[in-house]
Amino acid sequence: MASGEGAGDPQAAAASGEAEAKMETEEQEGPVLCLDLTSYQLHDLSEVEIPPTLEEVDLTANRLTSADPRIGRLAGLRKLSFRQNLLDDAAVAPLSSWDAIAGLQELVLRDNKLSRIPDASIFKGLLIFDVSFNEISSLTGLSKVSSTLKELYVSKNEVAKMEELEHLHALEILELGSNRLRVMENLETLTNLQELWLGRNRIRTVNLCGLKLIKKISLQSNRLTSMDGFQECIALEELYLSHNGIQKMEGLSTLQNLRVLDVSSNKLTAIENIETLTRLEDLWLNDNQIPSLDGIEAALAGSRKKLTTIYLERNPCAKTPNYSSTLKQVFPNLEQIDSDIIA
Repeated sequence: MASGEGAGDPQAAAASGEAEAKMETEEQEGPVLCLDLTSYQLHDLSEVEIPPTLEEVDLTANRLTSADPRIGRLAGLRKLSFRQNLLDDAAVAPLSSWDAIAGLQELVLRDNKLSRIPDASIFKGLLIFDVSFNEISSLTGLSKVSSTLKELYVSKNEVAKMEELEHLHALEILELGSNRLRVMENLETLTNLQELWLGRNRIRTVNLCGLKLIKKISLQSNRLTSMDGFQECIALEELYLSHNGIQKMEGLSTLQNLRVLDVSSNKLTAIENIETLTRLEDLWLNDNQIPSLDGIEAALAGSRKKLTTIYLERNPCAKTPNYSSTLKQVFPNLEQIDSDIIA
């Protein structure tokens, strides 16, 4: 889009005028470090002043179709967000040649029109990279991303294979939800990974490749039929497995740090394999086929006094006479039964 197009838009002109006024006020107080133009609906930045001292630029929720080259001269820039704009692959290509901003630590290109992973090789100290909500079909290009990366977000794309992740040894958060993944693979070297989000894919089998520091895992809305595969994740604190086809609770007895377990909307007929867990606080079992509350105290013996939330609605057992009072009696510190907060 031509640079003058935003100037012809009264709303955009007014917005950029506001931004300039805001900038002038801040300049009187000292160097301007942050430019926040969230939701100004700008088509370009032609009427926006961009001070050379900026360390953060947030352009979320505008109508930008190109990256203003002045941003490429901000030597102190550490955070740059183009979230929710109209940038395509060609529009973000210049970023890879902007040597002055090579010190960038956070790059957000979420919710644009990208069809591939942008070249981020110039950013040698990159910590956060977000390309979620685009039209990316492959992770090809990630091999060029710095090994310093700690958080990678590629959710809501069309990715079919987990690849080019092996060098990301410092990675702590990996978000690949809502893609087309069928296999968990190439995770072996991500030894510092703490959160893995893979919900809404097509995964049938758990393969965590020996990851032992991981604290949060989501595999909601996949095609799992078994819970087997989590035994070595001894640091795990939160496990989300709702909306699968799991028939049996298993492989959980080693997860002594588990606080949250969500196995709702599966095909479970019994509560089992969690009697030794002592830190469990939230247990989601709704929308299964658990027939009765008989034996529930023994099944949750280790966390009987720790449990604060339990969901069992839409199971046959939820129709048991004195359902709520029985649960309150068994679990003295409950604060919530299904959607009902206990006074």
